[in-house]
Amino acid sequence: MRRKIRILVDSLADEGLINAQMTNAREIIRRLDSERFEISVFCVGKPDSEVAARPGVRLIQLPGRKQTITIVREFVTGTHEILFYMKSSPASRLYAQLRRCWRDARTTIGTIESQSNLQDEPTITAEAVSLWERTVLTCDWLFSNSDSVKRSLKSVYGLESDVVPTGVDTSYFFPLNSRAPNSRPVVLFVGSLRPFKGPHVVLDAAKQFPEADFRIVGEGVIGEELRTRARREGIRNISFLGALSTSQTKQQYQSADIFLFPSRWEGSPKVLLEAAACGLPIVARNDYAPETVLHGHTGFAEASDGALLTRLAELLAKPALRNEFGRAGRQHSLSFDWDLITRKWEEVFCRVAPSQNVRLTA
Repeated sequence: MRRKIRILVDSLADEGLINAQMTNAREIIRRLDSERFEISVFCVGKPDSEVAARPGVRLIQLPGRKQTITIVREFVTGTHEILFYMKSSPASRLYAQLRRCWRDARTTIGTIESQSNLQDEPTITAEAVSLWERTVLTCDWLFSNSDSVKRSLKSVYGLESDVVPTGVDTSYFFPLNSRAPNSRPVVLFVGSLRPFKGPHVVLDAAKQFPEADFRIVGEGVIGEELRTRARREGIRNISFLGALSTSQTKQQYQSADIFLFPSRWEGSPKVLLEAAACGLPIVARNDYAPETVLHGHTGFAEASDGALLTRLAELLAKPALRNEFGRAGRQHSLSFDWDLITRKWEEVFCRVAPSQNVRLTA
């Protein structure tokens, strides 16, 4: 009988956490073949029910505070062969220092999910960049979530990486084809309210297109600034919905007509996949060459904010084009389904496990 590969996932399996890395980790854990992999993962509060119910999952309970010691102890003394999804954290930094002092045969895997020029983004501190460099970038294996991210990592740090895309649960995110049409087109933005995400462009769009309704899902450092501007300029066709749960966000996707995402600095944003899976045409910037948006087929990817607004006007004026792009986007999203992406991760784990030469069977 083939021995199972033991993996420690450096993430939290708590129910309801909406951090992108944590939700991605949970999606992968839920789908890993329990006949081939044993999983350990951290937890602070109530665990995700699907993760907890999966055979072969060990939940490591963390205290509410001072978690570093418990995490490092598991890193050092745990029986795992692979440490996956290493975070940029004090615990990871200490472990990276310690493992250089002895022959640690275990394999560490880091995932790169943004452009690597973090030092150019004003909302990311120098300390945060340094911590990322000393933890994630020191892993034995690096995996980018898009070709653009791979190129950025090579350009900035000279480091190679393989590509495993971010996925989407297409059985959870899906279009409501039977819903009644909106009396006015609804344009949706989902993301943290930070300057590089471009939520100010959504306000510009709301001013330019009073015939549509605009909704912003998310919170962040410029949230109050945006609300103040909307009040000052009398922009009444925009709603700030705040941070929503996954199910509430899905409802927003399913009730909208267009997804507007003006962010200029990304890796492979999962919101683009979620919106496409729900049948929304996408209007996004092409700075990070999003592979999840096929220009002129599932939406538009443009080089400037002005071009975004031009394309938005086109979609607002052409309901048939919105429907055409939405159907194509839904079809394209199926190639990123988490079931397919998890199979790719299984191949990775079997390839890099230090004690095995395992081949997946058909």
